Amino acid sequence: SLRLHRTFSLSLPVSREQARSLTFVFPLPMRNAMPVPALLPSAHAALVASSSLVLLPPPPLYPRLHTSATIAVARSCVSALPATPLSLGNCCSLLSSMQEDGRISSRSNGLETRAPSSGPSMLVFSGGTALNGVVEELKKLTSCVTHVLPVSDDGGSTSEIVRVLGGPAVGDIRSRCLRLSDESTAEALAVKRLLGYRLPLNAEPAKSEWYEIVEGIHPLWEGVSVPYRETIRAFLVYFQSQILHRSREKFSFENGSIGNFFFAGTRLFFQSLDAAIFLFSRVSHIPTDSFVLPAISTNERLTLGCELHDGTIIRGQNEISHPVNEDSTHRMSQFVSKGAQSSYRLPSPIKHIFYMSSEGTNLLHEVFPAVNPNVVEHLNQVDAIVYGMGSLYTSICPSLVLSGVGEVIAKRTCPKVLLLNGSYDRETFGMTASDFVVSISNALNRKHHGPEKHLNNPPAVYVNVMLMPRGGGIPIDAGKLAALGISQVVTVDSVYDEQGGIIFEPKSLINALKNAIGTYLPKYSKLVSDV
Repeated sequence: SLRLHRTFSLSLPVSREQARSLTFVFPLPMRNAMPVPALLPSAHAALVASSSLVLLPPPPLYPRLHTSATIAVARSCVSALPATPLSLGNCCSLLSSMQEDGRISSRSNGLETRAPSSGPSMLVFSGGTALNGVVEELKKLTSCVTHVLPVSDDGGSTSEIVRVLGGPAVGDIRSRCLRLSDESTAEALAVKRLLGYRLPLNAEPAKSEWYEIVEGIHPLWEGVSVPYRETIRAFLVYFQSQILHRSREKFSFENGSIGNFFFAGTRLFFQSLDAAIFLFSRVSHIPTDSFVLPAISTNERLTLGCELHDGTIIRGQNEISHPVNEDSTHRMSQFVSKGAQSSYRLPSPIKHIFYMSSEGTNLLHEVFPAVNPNVVEHLNQVDAIVYGMGSLYTSICPSLVLSGVGEVIAKRTCPKVLLLNGSYDRETFGMTASDFVVSISNALNRKHHGPEKHLNNPPAVYVNVMLMPRGGGIPIDAGKLAALGISQVVTVDSVYDEQGGIIFEPKSLINALKNAIGTYLPKYSKLVSDV
């Protein structure tokens, strides 16, 4: 047996086969952590099937981190042992030091304990683009924000990763993590610049630059200290090794996101989306009371489908929202404009959104993935629930149609705020404000999932406040909104964006959110007077 100490300075001069025969015994966790006996059954079940490794209590690096993520991290660090610079020391030294200086806080029952804050907590359903413009202003109101994002995007460089390596799409999660990341130090800015970088559009320059990054000689590494450099680079190397293992699939690096590659490398290594998000969040210095959660916690590929009112079935998020033509290399182009003015309308309005098997083509192939349990836990705890602006059917509804989400939102008595889009997009041509409310209600009620699975709650149970940008192009049918029980419709100052059209002015939007929260929740009534 080997005892791994808190510094994780141990190196392993053994082969992968030899490592599989070892028993690794971690020291007892820090105070207040989960007792050892509670971990033994799940640890044994998770590990014994594929190796002889036995995990006792979780390493103190992850105090009170939820059990499945702990096991995934420990198992992968030992049993994967890739032929790369990645070792236990490289993988964990940075995170260990972050725990020492307080940047990793404790977790309980799968939820990280929020740091004390005077601001309200909220959960926001959104995609990876539209809400990014107000994130900085939102931080001034509160950092206690849970961002729930779908993992079904099949466009951009994400599509190439999913095509070759499989797994869920992480582009939206990576985008939000970078928006939330710290910018207070030169090194934090350097890490953000690296993980936010995209490779050139042409194949050969893109591949050449990627190799420079992997080898650690690219100028992007300037300003990144050795612990960060070795940790990030190790997972990029592992990502590259996984591409090479799939030699039958030629990977295209054009316009590739380094952050996406790092994220994919961590997910593949840990075999855990939760562990990958945890590591990415810490590397990018996200505030410890902010969370980025996938709507579905999975290692499998997810495919979104929709049924139009004329009966047409469309497969794939990109085909629904931003279809592109195949190029000369018979691959889908990665360079998709997601501006509101760039798309043409669907042949018929969308009836509903659903998940389908990766090989499916019609409603007979509908599948029902489980909601991430952490999303449900956060929904039960936050002060306010917000439906963000953006692509209604492909960014917001994929998180709402999951079983359990409608149930918990319906029973909450808190502000439930819809941020109305300022412009039409391909998915919403011709819709009115009340149509947006009805679509959200139908998704949360799972209206089209069969009588045994749907709810019958009225729209006002899910939405009680609507914020609309001044001068927006979506008609406000006040009479129908009132009939639905939506009486609080607030006009917010707006600005014009070349790609997005009319959008919320960030400061005015956050002030309107303050007002809505302060009106509904007496403990935050002082927010109203601050507006």
